[in-house]
Amino acid sequence: MKEKIVVIGSGFSSLAAACYLAKEGHEVSIYEKNESIGGRASQFKAEGFTFDMGPSWYWMPDVFERFFNDFGYSVSDFYELEKLNPAYSVFFSDSSSVDIADNLEDIFNTFENEEKGSSKALKEFITDAKSNYDVAIKDLVYRPGISPLELITPKTVTKLGQFFSNVSRDVRKKVSNPKLVSILEFPVLFLGAKPSKTPAFYNFMNYADFGLGTWQPKGGMHQVILSMEKLAKSLGVIIYTNSPVSKINTKNNKVTGVTINEKELNFDIVLSGADYNHTETLLETHQKQYSKNYWDKKTFAPSSLLFYVGFNKKLKNVNHHNLFFDTDFEKHAEEIYDDPKWPIDPLFYANFTSITDPKMAPEGMENGFFLIPIAPGLNDTEALRASYFNKIITRFEHITKQNVKNNIIFKKSFCVNDFVSRYNSYKGNAYGMANTLFQTAFLRPNLKSKKVENLFFTGQLTVPGPGVPPALISGKLAAGLILNKNS
Repeated sequence: MKEKIVVIGSGFSSLAAACYLAKEGHEVSIYEKNESIGGRASQFKAEGFTFDMGPSWYWMPDVFERFFNDFGYSVSDFYELEKLNPAYSVFFSDSSSVDIADNLEDIFNTFENEEKGSSKALKEFITDAKSNYDVAIKDLVYRPGISPLELITPKTVTKLGQFFSNVSRDVRKKVSNPKLVSILEFPVLFLGAKPSKTPAFYNFMNYADFGLGTWQPKGGMHQVILSMEKLAKSLGVIIYTNSPVSKINTKNNKVTGVTINEKELNFDIVLSGADYNHTETLLETHQKQYSKNYWDKKTFAPSSLLFYVGFNKKLKNVNHHNLFFDTDFEKHAEEIYDDPKWPIDPLFYANFTSITDPKMAPEGMENGFFLIPIAPGLNDTEALRASYFNKIITRFEHITKQNVKNNIIFKKSFCVNDFVSRYNSYKGNAYGMANTLFQTAFLRPNLKSKKVENLFFTGQLTVPGPGVPPALISGKLAAGLILNKNS
């Protein structure tokens, strides 16, 4: 039966779900509160510079390929990818740096040069990580988190112990060099929790990193959003911007539609890709599945202090992706998760997409994206933003041995207050809910409301978790539940 479906939000998960639902003949409309589509993956242009506002790492290319394959296409039908070499550079406190190559053999040699014997240990670690990747990404994450039995397969039973160990412990069994430890622990930060709180099974992120490599879509990450928009529209999806949903309307605890710009619109099904906590504020109190106490007790992935910067010259001694691990990793992690406060000496990340794609900046210039992970919910002021920019740009100059402060011709910041106002993000989190042991699969907020009939959810606070590839998968899972709801 053809049904009218409204999708709230236009990020990766919303667009993915809309495509799957429209493919099956449903009448799908997307309503986006902001002026442009993409959610956290929006893009803006200023003074000749182009900036992706959020996601900047293109990992797990197979997940993107699988998505477009579901509609009879390939990624290459929509956008051009370039594999980065080096994938990224890591800078340390002793003024040294390590480049991570685009192939395993060179990465093994890099590790061996840093710590004798580590290449053999890394090969064993990556073999195990690949095995976990094959189990997780090719199977487990495409299950909707309805039952704990989803996690029990002949393959996962043999890996049960990895759910009760953690990434940090397993990494230290393989290498002891602090630099190599940091490099191996880095990928799981995408899952939103400390390595010591992330089940060892999630080392599959290391295979995503070293085994599959880091890629860049020509024109930026937003090109993926634009490609999904093109696909959605070709399937009949209608997309509206500047259309915030102020209420989810119900009758006898069954969806009847939504209110947008003070106008009631009738729909058979509501699927929200907006912040889960925010979505439930659009319901009557008794229709909420999760209380304030529930959300307060959960471990959230970090928020971020972001800076979008335009330089009037080309930069030296940096690559496309750069990690500045020149301060205490553990101390910064404590200031995010254990004792939430503004970090004293934060690690930070910077990317310069114009190194790979010169059209992202005016000729002879560079665009920069700087990110400091911070605890969600912190007090956010312009004075704090300014002080932290000065901190990191001073360190950046020192570490990369160049003067850049006087070459900044554009700068825009984005932090907790902006995550709240632009994305209705709970406590201004940037990545969603962390994938810890007790926040995995069926232990995450449900894709389907248990209190309101025909209300569904998708995105980073539900299954399977934070990150761009999981968002694509979440959209497919939510659409699957809707398509099978009467079966």
